[in-house]
Amino acid sequence: MREEYLLAALRMGAGADPVPEGVSASARAVFGLRVPGGVPAGPVDVPVPPGARSSSEAGAAPAGLRRFSADGLVIDVETTVTGGHLEVAGQVSPAPGQDARIEVRTPHIAKVRVPSGSGHFAVAGLPPGWVSVVCHRPGHPPVFTRWIHARP
Repeated sequence: MREEYLLAALRMGAGADPVPEGVSASARAVFGLRVPGGVPAGPVDVPVPPGARSSSEAGAAPAGLRRFSADGLVIDVETTVTGGHLEVAGQVSPAPGQDARIEVRTPHIAKVRVPSGSGHFAVAGLPPGWVSVVCHRPGHPPVFTRWIHARP
């Protein structure tokens, strides 16, 4: 059995077994989702409000709330699936300023919003599944969150 795997690996390495087109198409699609020159925002714990014993108690951060941080920004993203559609709401802190824009992306659709003066943004009507948020600020590299899987 091990010899079969070795022979298959050697054939692939030699180019005798081409990469299946579906694998190549998926790789090209994923490559198109990158943010050139962007800064990845890492996940940050959302603090539990004072007096709460755990995140499952009343008053704790909502289950769909995620927080990310990089390059001096904190990006809060809350996802909700309602009626078969994904809704994304969030806030960038500190507010990203004038001429900033927030891009909410799925693998198939991207919607751009201008954040409010306090950094809030919202998008509705997206397909449920994977979503990422990118904050574009003039004079700064874009800051993007990791992909979040939002399910009903």
